[in-house]
Amino acid sequence: MQPNNASGSGYKQAGKPTVGINAHLLAGEAGYRRAGIHQYIAQVLRHLPREEDEPAYTVYTKYESDFLQQPGITAVSTRVPTESRLFRIVWEQLIWPWQNWRNQIDLLHSMAFVLPLMATKPAIVTIYDLSFLHFPDNFPAAQRFYLTSQTRRSAKKAKRIITISQSAKQDVHQFFNIPLHKIDVVYPGVDSMYCCLPEDEVAAFKEKRGINGRFILHLGTLQPRKNIPLLLEAFAQLADPTLKLILVGGKGWMFDAIFERVRSLDLVDRVIFTGYAPDDDLPLWYNAADLFVLPSQYEGFGMPIVDAMACGTPVIAANNSSLPEAIGQAGMLFAPNSVADLAERMANVLYNAEISDKMRQLGMEHARTFSWEQAGRETAVIYQKVLQGNK
Repeated sequence: MQPNNASGSGYKQAGKPTVGINAHLLAGEAGYRRAGIHQYIAQVLRHLPREEDEPAYTVYTKYESDFLQQPGITAVSTRVPTESRLFRIVWEQLIWPWQNWRNQIDLLHSMAFVLPLMATKPAIVTIYDLSFLHFPDNFPAAQRFYLTSQTRRSAKKAKRIITISQSAKQDVHQFFNIPLHKIDVVYPGVDSMYCCLPEDEVAAFKEKRGINGRFILHLGTLQPRKNIPLLLEAFAQLADPTLKLILVGGKGWMFDAIFERVRSLDLVDRVIFTGYAPDDDLPLWYNAADLFVLPSQYEGFGMPIVDAMACGTPVIAANNSSLPEAIGQAGMLFAPNSVADLAERMANVLYNAEISDKMRQLGMEHARTFSWEQAGRETAVIYQKVLQGNK
C-alpha cells in the first residue's frame, strides 16, 4: 500500500482549511522507534474526526497504513530517507516549508518537538517530554544540543503546544517560560487490543516462548532513563529462584550498563531479554505477566502503565514526573531510586493475592478512562482554535 500522492504534492480541498502534519517519526520497521511516540502519532491520526466541518489533513510521512487512505487525509511521502535523524532534520527544515507552500497549508503541526525555521503559517508543536533537559548526560551531545535549542525555539514560535501530561505541561512552562494558557494536554488512549485474553491463548503464548512459572515484566527501550539497573537490583532481593524478570524492548543507547549489571548481580539465568516485540505480541506479554514494573527516572506519560492495566496486570511505577498521573489510584508507586522500597512493593503484590486481585480490578477500571477517540477529538479542537484565531 502506497501513501496517497506519494510523489510529494498534496491538494487543497475547496472551501476547507488544510492542516499539514509532520508524522515522519512514524516507523514502518521493527525497532525502538516503534515505541511510545510512534504509537501516539499513529493513534491520534487514526482518530482525527472527519466530519464535514473539520479541516482537511495533509500528513507528511513515509509510513504506510490503512488509516492514511481514509477520506479527508492526503498522505505525502518523500524520497528523503527520513529514517535517519540527520536526513529527517534536513527534510523538516528545508523540504517541509516548500511542501507546505506548494500544498497551500493553512496550519502546521509538528508531532515531534521541532518546527521549521522558515514556517510562515501558524503552527502547533507536540512536546512529549523534556528528558534531554532533566537528564542531559543520558543523550549524545549532538542530539542533546539539537533537541534543546530547537525545541525551545519551536515552543516559543508555536501558536499552541500540545503535551501528553500535566507534568510535561509544567516542564514546558518552567524550562521555556511558556504561558500555561498556550499549552494543551492531550492524554494518550488505550487501544482495544489491550484487554484480558483467554487463558488458553496466554498459556499457548507462554509455551511458545518457553516461559515456565511466574515473571515480572518491563516493557521499554533499553536506555538510561528507563532506570533498569535499579529494577535489576530490586529483583535480585526477591528470594524466589524460580521467578523471572523479562525485559521486552529494543536497544536504544547507552545500554551496556544494563547487561553488565545482570552479570554482576548473578542474574543471567533469571533475566530474559526478548529484544523488540511486535505490536501484536504486547497484549500477550501483559496478560502473561504477574506484575508490570516501570521504574523510569522520567516519562512524558508512561503509556505501558495503562496498557498493562487494561490487560488486567498489576502495575508498580516510580513516583516521579507524569507516572502518578498515568497510574492514578489503581497501582502502586515506589520512592524513586529506592531499591528497598521497590523490592518490598514487588513482594507485596506477588505474594499477596488479595492485593494483586484488587489492583487488577482497579487497573482495568482506570484504563477505561483513557480514549484515543477523545485524544483525536481534543487535537481537532486545538486545530480549530488556532485556525479560527488566524482567519
